[in-house]
Amino acid sequence: SAWCKLSGVADSYIFAVGEGATDRTYININAGTLVVQNRIDSSNVLNLISNAVHRDVASWYHFVVAIDTTQGTASNRAKMYVNGTQITSFETETYPDQNVNTFVNNTQEMGVGKAPWTTAAYYDGYMAEVVLIDGQQLAPDQFGEFDSDSNIWKPIDVSGLTFGDEGFYLDYEDSSALGKDVSGESNNFTVNNLTAID
Repeated sequence: SAWCKLSGVADSYIFAVGEGATDRTYININAGTLVVQNRIDSSNVLNLISNAVHRDVASWYHFVVAIDTTQGTASNRAKMYVNGTQITSFETETYPDQNVNTFVNNTQEMGVGKAPWTTAAYYDGYMAEVVLIDGQQLAPDQFGEFDSDSNIWKPIDVSGLTFGDEGFYLDYEDSSALGKDVSGESNNFTVNNLTAID
């Protein structure tokens, strides 16, 4: 789950893990389109590219990607949500086989706002409330809700969630340690090219 305000719609990674073109898992915005991919041995075993386009640089978006490859129905193994609504229309729609592993929580480097395998495609914009839940496939109502007056999707307190051993919660409240995990799991990130003013 990540709350994102885009400064542009060029190719930029929200979350990524892996070693390069052959083995990687990532979530990114490419020309305003949400993309989720898991690539093993140069083959896309998961590849979802939404038909919806998110180009409003004045608004916040809430992106949720929920993965559980143990599910019996292929389309339940990977779900994408924007502002509380599930995406069901895809330009590309490839679901993983049952029990396929992603590279998340593997031994490979993980990045928030960048892909470890490239110095290009850094995330361009603002982020808030970035959460990884380890061991559960949660719906967006665990992270946000519709405001009863305005019907606008807004964040809720996630501190009571069970994050799992490899989960994390980045709230960015400590400007001296922007990569600090406040989930209680101590899965802190090393900050690269960010300062308190960011």
